[in-house]
Amino acid sequence: MAIDYGLAGRTVLVTGAAGGIGLAIAQAFAVQGCRTLLVDRDAERLAAALETMPQAGATAFACDLCSDAEVRALASKIRAVDVLINNAGVEYPTPLTAADDVAGTFSRLLDNNVTSMARLTNALLPSIPDGGCVINQSSVWGRIGVPGFSAYVASKHAVIGLTRSLAWELGVRSIRVNAVCPGWVFTDAAQRSLAVIAARDGSDLAEARRAVLAQQAIAREILPQDIARSFLFLASDDALAITGQALVVSRGEVMA
Repeated sequence: MAIDYGLAGRTVLVTGAAGGIGLAIAQAFAVQGCRTLLVDRDAERLAAALETMPQAGATAFACDLCSDAEVRALASKIRAVDVLINNAGVEYPTPLTAADDVAGTFSRLLDNNVTSMARLTNALLPSIPDGGCVINQSSVWGRIGVPGFSAYVASKHAVIGLTRSLAWELGVRSIRVNAVCPGWVFTDAAQRSLAVIAARDGSDLAEARRAVLAQQAIAREILPQDIARSFLFLASDDALAITGQALVVSRGEVMA
C-alpha cells in the first residue's frame, strides 16, 4: 500500500517529465492526489506521457527551458505551484582532451542543466506561495569526479551550489530548496553513458552494469520509482526542517 505523504490538493510542476525519472516523479505525485503539471521540450513524447498518468487532472506544457521567451510564456500560464521540481537536464560525455570547442560545450550543458533551473525558478517565484518548496535534480556525479564527463559533472556540482544559495535566498519566505542526487538509474541517458564507459574500459555493457552494482553497498538496481519517493518525502511536511540539502539516493555507492 502506498504511503500517504499528505500532499493531496497541492500543485506540482515537474520538468523533463516526458520520460524516465521525471515521468516517474510526476506519476508518484499524481497518485498522492496532486494536480500535476508536466513540462518538457519534446511535445510528442510529452503527449504520450500524459496518457500514462494515473490520475485525471494532469496538464502538459511543451517548453524549451533554455529559452527566456518560452519560459516567460510558460510562467504566464501558471497561477500557483506549491512544489517546483527542476528535473530536466541532459547527459553525455564531454572528454576535455577531445574537445574542439570547450566554451561552447560547457555553455550548452550548463545552460541545459543549471541555468535552466534558475531561469524557471525565477519566472515562477511569484506563483510559489510562502512555505512552498523547490527540489532540484542533481546526481551522485555532483559529489565526485568522473573522467570523460567533465561538463556534466561540473553542471551537477553547480546544481548543488545553486540549491544551497537559493535555500538562503528563499528562506525568508519559508520556501525550502533541496536537491536529490540519484545514483545509477538505468534510463536511456544513463545507458548511453554506461556504453561510453564500457567502451573506454574495454568491456561490454553487461560487464559495466555488473561493475556499477558492485560499487553499491546494496547491489540492486535503483528504479525511477525509488528516486520519485525521495521527492515525495522532501515535498512533504515531514521534511519541513530540511532545506539546503543534497540527498544522495544511490544504494550506498556514494556516502557523503
